[in-house]
Amino acid sequence: MTAICVDDEELALSRMMDLCLGLPQISGAEGFLYAREALGYLRGHAVDLCLLDIDLPDMNGIELAARIKEICPDAAIVFVTAYSEYAASAFELHANGYLLKPIDQKKLASEIDHIDRLLSDDWRKRVRSRIIVRTFGGFDVFVDGKSVAFHRSRAKELLAYLVDRRGGSVTAANAFAVLFEDEPYDRARQKQFYVIIHSLKKTLSEYGISEMFEMSGGTMRAVPESFDCDMYRFLKGDAEAVNDYRGEYMDQYPWASLTEGYMTDNKYRLKNDQNRGC
Repeated sequence: MTAICVDDEELALSRMMDLCLGLPQISGAEGFLYAREALGYLRGHAVDLCLLDIDLPDMNGIELAARIKEICPDAAIVFVTAYSEYAASAFELHANGYLLKPIDQKKLASEIDHIDRLLSDDWRKRVRSRIIVRTFGGFDVFVDGKSVAFHRSRAKELLAYLVDRRGGSVTAANAFAVLFEDEPYDRARQKQFYVIIHSLKKTLSEYGISEMFEMSGGTMRAVPESFDCDMYRFLKGDAEAVNDYRGEYMDQYPWASLTEGYMTDNKYRLKNDQNRGC
């Protein structure tokens, strides 16, 4: 695995490079103090991993990640920063990880191992479904290994909520109440919400995965049988999913905190069950 590291502090960049090169998974790494230098390098070199600071002098790290995805769409993005408030924006860009400074080699190694399991060809071959739903960290959907780009962020959030419901049917009014909290579900907002539903259906159709979503008789649901989901495997006690869960679940959505709390509370029990051979 080849990597780039971008940080405007020389000492921090040097340490990040040392940590990277000390890991057996990393075969080579290049460091940059400026975002534009990193982009120039990427135009002539393919890399597997990008470790990015967010507070950069010439370009915000979130913007840099978006530019990197245009040049190297398959590169894994991990933010290494002192600012936790950017986590939601990071995961909306399909970031693979988010580490808070100061980091050590153990934390970085854990992150790299997680990315290896998530993105390796062997992992993809083990998953039978061509549709992969990732909920650990941020929420993302992948089809044949490629990330799904939603036309509307609220349409993506609606699908995330339906995935969280694990196949349970919900009415449009109930879904609206969760996504928009205290806003009244009047006629204008009903029309607005059905635009969101239409956008979701359009995106799924464009990617050939309409089977993920069902709507009938005024209710809607995600169809669990049509996709693989890390959260579903976790709840079934799948050892890999239990080990992969690190206390972060759909972090960009406040309503997901209830499920996150339940999973965090039960991870210890599930690991004990594994150790006992249950």
